Amino acid sequence: MPALEIDSAQIKSTLSVALVQMNSGDSFERNVSDALAGIDGAAASGARLVVLPEVWTYLGADEGIREAAVPIPGPLTDQLAERARRHGIYLHIGSIYEWVEGEPRLFNTSVVYDPHGDEIARYRKIHLFDIDLEGGAVYHESATIAPGEEIVTFDLDGVTIGLAICYDLRFPELFRILALRGAEAIVLPAAFTLATGKDHWETLLQARAIENSLYLIAPNQVGQHPPGLWCYGRSMVIDPWGVVTAQASDQPTVLTSQLDLAYVGRVRRQIPSLDNRLPDRYAWPESDVAVGAGKARS
Repeated sequence: MPALEIDSAQIKSTLSVALVQMNSGDSFERNVSDALAGIDGAAASGARLVVLPEVWTYLGADEGIREAAVPIPGPLTDQLAERARRHGIYLHIGSIYEWVEGEPRLFNTSVVYDPHGDEIARYRKIHLFDIDLEGGAVYHESATIAPGEEIVTFDLDGVTIGLAICYDLRFPELFRILALRGAEAIVLPAAFTLATGKDHWETLLQARAIENSLYLIAPNQVGQHPPGLWCYGRSMVIDPWGVVTAQASDQPTVLTSQLDLAYVGRVRRQIPSLDNRLPDRYAWPESDVAVGAGKARS
């Protein structure tokens, strides 16, 4: 039986994390088997916090998404809670498609279990990727997924950790609010595409970490999945200075890292940008100002 207690001297000092990088496909059963094996391997590494990637229960054609959705709690999350309890770990389940009775759309949802297998946090992805390019791509994530409404943190052995999912990475407002709520690390499970990942993944993670002087823990999907799309992989941990302290190879794997939580305080004292904010000077632009597509120029 694993010990649930840790040495009090380690609290707020170090945190051992393991990121499970997966190559999910359109087989729910295979994906679940891979995830459970990944959790077991991550726990065996001695990690206190284990994290899965985004929508690992299903990556395939859009018409299969609803069939892969599950209730929370339900049989799948019961399995995941049992794994957290069995190993005595904090388990962040990445994200899964959540079905809610009476809701026509699904949610893209993260859940965190403590070492007793109790749910301690639930976050539904807020920002959804909707795009209409003239003469080009049209994709509306919001057609099948409803946006979440709450910004969420949880406590892990006295450390505040924030929650975000994939496309949220492009919205610095969310990360600043999490930092102001005390987050010293943010977990961002993702299925970041190869096309954007090769140019933006590391840069955006570093920017969010540097802006807020905290750790970014980012497990990603990797490789090809039906119907022929690719995810970038390169799951990584970024420290508060923006340094990549751990990075996965280009295949399914378990990536481990040791977070020096005292370093968060040292960086925040050295560059006190959170303390130097002047919120009374900031005003949001009027809501009808067109910024997304740019202004027409004559």
